[in-house]
Amino acid sequence: MTRLKPLIETLGLSKHFAVRQGLLGRATGAVRAVDEVNLRIHRGEVVGLVGESGSGKSTLGRVMMMAEPPSSGSVIYDGYDIAASTPRQLHPFRRKMQMVFQDPYSSLNPRMTVEDSLTMPLRFHQPEMSARARRDKAAEVLESVGLSRSTITRYPHEFSGGQRQRIGIARALMVDPEFIMADEPVSALDVSVQAQVLNLFSEIRTRLGLTLLFVTHDLAVVGHIADRVAVMYLGQIMEIAPTRALFAAPAHPYTETLLSAAPDPVLGRNRKRIVMKGEPPSPMNPPSGCVFRTRCPYAVTACAQARPLLVERAPGHATACIRDDITLTPAVRDTPKLQAHA
Repeated sequence: MTRLKPLIETLGLSKHFAVRQGLLGRATGAVRAVDEVNLRIHRGEVVGLVGESGSGKSTLGRVMMMAEPPSSGSVIYDGYDIAASTPRQLHPFRRKMQMVFQDPYSSLNPRMTVEDSLTMPLRFHQPEMSARARRDKAAEVLESVGLSRSTITRYPHEFSGGQRQRIGIARALMVDPEFIMADEPVSALDVSVQAQVLNLFSEIRTRLGLTLLFVTHDLAVVGHIADRVAVMYLGQIMEIAPTRALFAAPAHPYTETLLSAAPDPVLGRNRKRIVMKGEPPSPMNPPSGCVFRTRCPYAVTACAQARPLLVERAPGHATACIRDDITLTPAVRDTPKLQAHA
């Protein structure tokens, strides 16, 4: 894996949603869903993006995919700023960048067969392919995600949730992408099925050399699949580090809080739970300085004065916290792993 140039990178990326009121729909404020985020993902790497609900992680993923236009900043894909591209200029990148959605029930058209759903991307990106070639490729990709070729004529309602998610993964693979953004792809599945789908992601990542942004709120999922983890709170990256380093030595109080809430994989071992004080601030009016300071047990007066920058504390381990004088509690001795059940 090369570290010289990232496959995809955000520079000062922001996404604000206007809040409108009254009959004329006048803007009275803005929700800062993503606020000046810098994030690098190298070719062949899996980056886990974690945070509580409302932290902006799914919005960040969608803006990186240009499913939502950014309010400001850049998205650099393989050296090219796709945020500044016209729809025509963006078209070739659509084939290289694909998404796997959270809900396997709503992400597939119930009126379309599996064949229709899988071959649709090829009709747009490879119109020169014959119908027979498209069908053959759909059957081949189905087999690669663990489904039988015979399922190609069936409809989504004939499958379980885990099978539907496999179909969603197959659809993303149909155009031979380089980068996949998976938006909480296992959160709607049973635990045993989650493990099977995660193992599938790991297998296709290794086999195809894919680069992944894996959005999730589940730290056990991150420990299973990610090379690095970025922790997000109120639209900002609080910490980013290699997975094992993050679990073994968190450097941001918010990361420590998330880790304390994760179930301990060792039966009978007690872990001190850290309960955040107060309610989450409004993304329309975030706190000054560090956005986490109003709920942070280590906050001091200086935390309100200026927004802390991501600073590297160890090789590859950066945090946006001025309190470099505190030692935080690690999660577990070993990164948790999920095991698939037969």
